[in-house]
Amino acid sequence: MSLIAAILWVLATTAVAMLPVERHFVPGRILLFIAPFLLVWMGFEMGWMAVAFGLFAVGSMYRRPIKYYWTKWRQPTEGPQ
Repeated sequence: MSLIAAILWVLATTAVAMLPVERHFVPGRILLFIAPFLLVWMGFEMGWMAVAFGLFAVGSMYRRPIKYYWTKWRQPTEGPQ
């Protein structure tokens, strides 16, 4: 069942990639934040090798948003002085 969900996730991500740039943000974020839950589900059903391939696929398709969020979360926040 998780394999079917993963295939549907890939098809949905491909469909979002075909949208105009200004319409990428909301569905792209939703799919990006669904990915870890899908990978955990795949890990329970199919093992670590499926998760490794899934991580490679997610990292390949979402490399720029992942880089953006990584740098955004790693920046120190300035507290009140």
